[in-house]
Amino acid sequence: MEDIELYLEDAKDTMEKALKHLSIELTKIRAGKASPDMLNGIQIEYYGSMTPLNQVASVNTPDARTIAIKPFEKKIIGEVEKAIRNSNLGLSPMNDGELIRLSIPPLTEERRRDLVKKVKQEVEVAKVNIRNIRKDTNEDIRKLTKEGVSEDAVKQGEERVQKLTDSFIARVDDVFAAKEKDILSV
Repeated sequence: MEDIELYLEDAKDTMEKALKHLSIELTKIRAGKASPDMLNGIQIEYYGSMTPLNQVASVNTPDARTIAIKPFEKKIIGEVEKAIRNSNLGLSPMNDGELIRLSIPPLTEERRRDLVKKVKQEVEVAKVNIRNIRKDTNEDIRKLTKEGVSEDAVKQGEERVQKLTDSFIARVDDVFAAKEKDILSV
């Protein structure tokens, strides 16, 4: 029974990581409001190595439709601008020599639907990951019968894995509902 507990704890931790990964991916999908998180993942070459944007510049939102980026060193402003243009976020940086401004256009209805589809894809990936964790955990638990664990204990372990899976799938659905509402609200 102790082994089953370890497998369940491991499954829970891994499912937690899958949920956290989903949340990180969803912050990259903009909902029409400016957010510094939209720029997570953008890296620039800084002294020969790729460095996250937020480590070489201050990023803030002076209003709901604007992101302001002020590099800590003026000489890298061109690199920052280039990285944003190449990031495929569809944003046009405006560079005044000291500050880069990104104007976040309001979302069209069609663009909102596209973003919801993108969110659904990310949610589906998270659900598949959680189900794969369930499958792997159940296989590990079944192997315990060879080590003398009773079939009843294995069956109970599988039921608990299913309950855990159901609870994480429900949490993923909650995250989706919140993000969808965020995108669709004007």
